[in-house]
Amino acid sequence: QVLEPSPERVVSPCGYAGGCGGCSWQNLASDVQLQAKRANVVAALTRTAHFDESVAQSLVAPVIASQDVWGYRNKLELGVSKDAQGKLLLGMYGDASHELVPITTCKLAHKKIQTAPKALQGALRFLQGTQDLGLFRVGVRHSSRTGECEVALWTRPGAFPRAAVAKTLSSALDCTSIVRVVADEGKARKVKQVECLAGKGCWTERMAGARFAISAPSFFQVNTAQAEQLVRCAVQALGGTFGEDAPRGLSGMLIGDLYAGAGTFSIQLARAGADVIAVESAGSSVRDLRRNAEMNHVGVEVIGGDAARELPELGGLDALVVDPPRAGLADGVVASIAAAHPQKVVYVSCDAQTWARDVVRFEQEGYRLVLVQPVDLFPQTYHVEIVSAFERM
Repeated sequence: QVLEPSPERVVSPCGYAGGCGGCSWQNLASDVQLQAKRANVVAALTRTAHFDESVAQSLVAPVIASQDVWGYRNKLELGVSKDAQGKLLLGMYGDASHELVPITTCKLAHKKIQTAPKALQGALRFLQGTQDLGLFRVGVRHSSRTGECEVALWTRPGAFPRAAVAKTLSSALDCTSIVRVVADEGKARKVKQVECLAGKGCWTERMAGARFAISAPSFFQVNTAQAEQLVRCAVQALGGTFGEDAPRGLSGMLIGDLYAGAGTFSIQLARAGADVIAVESAGSSVRDLRRNAEMNHVGVEVIGGDAARELPELGGLDALVVDPPRAGLADGVVASIAAAHPQKVVYVSCDAQTWARDVVRFEQEGYRLVLVQPVDLFPQTYHVEIVSAFERM
């Protein structure tokens, strides 16, 4: 209940404010969001990494703002449920909840797919009327740069009406690709197979002068324009430059890229002239990374495996880029990084607390934190991406 609105409070344009768990900061003015995100990074350094307040304040740069604060997402991930009458529902899960909030539109998404939830819900209700599709998740990706749109249906193994689904969804949404991801339901989402039902079977995007082809199970940043800022910050932190979408200045350097995904950083480091060794554990991302390196005419040595296990085998490195999941670096990984003796380490994080915990580990292993650049990839939420750089002391 709002008894007296703050001067920093704004009226959200979203009709699901307060219900859907996607945008918990949408009633906070954009400039105040940026101030709060920087303050959260400073607080993580002081409280978790035990830095002096003045040192933390001097290290953490102002947040790089997103030009678009609405309509920036290239991807929607929709949960699946049923109403009291058994009709299929698509929506988002409430904040810290397993309850699905049905939605028909999402203002965070690119304009082309903002109403995709409503269109897909109607089409899938029609298809589900005759049989159980085993559906538990729906993904939609759209690129405003390539114009491509892909719908990915995540289903349990079993019979599936491929032709009917392809025809119905093609009528509901203007797609360049429709795929079925056969996977185990649950947090692990172990993918068994990806079936192309119509179109290209993948989604393509352009970012920082490079082209990327992404399979449905593979990770790719949801804010393309701000992901370019991450890449620029990483290249510059390693001593390179970025001009006219062409990175350069890293010739002769041997750089490792852990948790490499489909090549967000690997491709750009190689374009800048570095010799790149990329390590990634997800099979679909490994295949995408190899394809993306070939498509951009760069050489990247791709190793499919666990970062912690493969790191000791990489040998001496001039520099290293790590972009781990929210849980941060596993126990022992920082020590293994130190054993590889990179002079510089660029650590990209999406969680300030686990990042600050790892800052302590790097300092204990003889590295000094020299750069902290927050980047706002997720306006209207409390999340902030951090590009940080360490130098060997």
